[in-house]
Amino acid sequence: MKDFIKDLKKAWPYTKNSKKELTICLITHIIAIIFGIIVPIISAKIIIALTSNNYYQIILISIVLFFIESIYDIIDLAERTTMEKIYRESFSNIQIDLGKEILKLENQALDDNGSGVFIQRINNDTSKLADIFNSMIQHITEIVKNIGIFIAIFIISRPCFFYLLLVTIITFLLDKKRTTIRKENTEKIKEKEELATSFVNEMVRGARDIKMLNAENGFTNSLKRKIRDANDERYNMRKIDRLWLYFSYEIRDFTSLLLTIILVILIINKSLNAALALVIYNYSFNTSYVTISISNLLDAISDFTVSANRVFSIIENKEFKKEKFGKTHIDVVKGDFEFKNVTFAYKEDTPKVLNNLSFKIKSKQTVAFVGKSGAGKSTIFSLLCKMYNDYKGTITIDNIDINELDKDSIRGNITIISQDPYIFNVSIKDNLKLVKEDVTDEEIYEACRLACLDEFINSLKDKYDTVVGEGGVTLSGGQKQRLAIARALVQKTEIILFDEATSALDNETQEHIQKAIENMKNKYTILIIAHRLSTIINSDKILFLNNGKIEASGTHKELLKKSKEYKTLYESEIEK
Repeated sequence: MKDFIKDLKKAWPYTKNSKKELTICLITHIIAIIFGIIVPIISAKIIIALTSNNYYQIILISIVLFFIESIYDIIDLAERTTMEKIYRESFSNIQIDLGKEILKLENQALDDNGSGVFIQRINNDTSKLADIFNSMIQHITEIVKNIGIFIAIFIISRPCFFYLLLVTIITFLLDKKRTTIRKENTEKIKEKEELATSFVNEMVRGARDIKMLNAENGFTNSLKRKIRDANDERYNMRKIDRLWLYFSYEIRDFTSLLLTIILVILIINKSLNAALALVIYNYSFNTSYVTISISNLLDAISDFTVSANRVFSIIENKEFKKEKFGKTHIDVVKGDFEFKNVTFAYKEDTPKVLNNLSFKIKSKQTVAFVGKSGAGKSTIFSLLCKMYNDYKGTITIDNIDINELDKDSIRGNITIISQDPYIFNVSIKDNLKLVKEDVTDEEIYEACRLACLDEFINSLKDKYDTVVGEGGVTLSGGQKQRLAIARALVQKTEIILFDEATSALDNETQEHIQKAIENMKNKYTILIIAHRLSTIINSDKILFLNNGKIEASGTHKELLKKSKEYKTLYESEIEK
């Protein structure tokens, strides 16, 4: 219960914009509770009047009861509408906050965990957090309302009251045990669902490749295993619920039998008349609603506690590491940066990607990185953008350690165009606006012109409003990379990184991109990774990497003279 109260305090701020609705709910529930106590007592009088043949009193009480119930129905409608508004507001706030925190996670956390881990938490667990306020108010109100029945029975017969109270307490204790087991099963179900969701997400995204590989059977079998694992855990939990339901029915029937015996004894001893015994017997069934409401409340608390732990473990940086930045801010960097004895491996038990790497690049230079696959070229870009933190050595921008710079100073001044850019399932224009909300149409048109994409866009029916599909599926490889280049040009950062950005372009388009890069020379610090050495021969400097180290550096002509491996790579490309 301590954990629940602690988590409830954390969830409470998400209702901050619903103070008016919460006040309305408080008032309506107080009225509902009062009505819940009054109605059973008034209803009991109808039964008593029936046994005494007082028909006038029956009609009068029924009319009063009708007006009370009508007022309650209106209040109930207002209450449900208000609670839905509170749920909508808190649900949105929690999802938005969690989404922000997920974007702050270290890349290593994203690499090591499937997307299902985060999809499940942002879609399902946040719902449980938002719903707790509604559930608590609803179930507590039902409990207090049904206490009115206990009050009515207490007034009529003390022995029957204490008997039914004892039954309620025993049932509650049994149900509490069930809830503990249910919580453990819920945690297992969540873990299995995360695995299944991650796999489904990857399967849908990779559906085209799966078909081309004729691998449907393998993926279908894996899907079956993951879905069945999750459903088996869910079945086990429902099995416990079914058994509990069975025993609760048995307990209810047995207690009803004992109550009948008690009522008969009280009538024989003239401690109770038949009319009042009938009232108690009829309302004894309603006392079970207290137990049901308590059971539902315990289930809601159990689900909330599990989901709260999963959500706040991300928000509070307990389960996954978050990116860390310094406090030093630079509005616009010059573009000088340096790697000093940098060593890095993606995981502790994997080989080093960079090994005591050192180099310096001056502002406004165009520098290329070449080398075999796995030499560490793309890793240099990732570290420069502070995508990973667990490296040894020092990386500086404008002679300031990047660990001292805030996020905007680094990523607000660096744009990376990757070899496999992710294009979002929105229009071409919105893909560009995502990186710069206040970008003008003229800036968009100019960026697309420099990226040699404007002619293609203008040939489309909806032009810049064309939706490109998930991952840019409606675009060719070259078109996706050109759109990514345009997206980078829109940002107008001082440092632009091209990570194999021309690899999927045909020779003609590549020439246009090369021209665009030439137009940017001496205006930006430009770093290029390229397997096609023909694309970087005009760079101010070329760094040749091998096994995480720089083996040679210089201009294209200088490397041809002093580096046999570089010369071999260049000559093999020419022969092709």
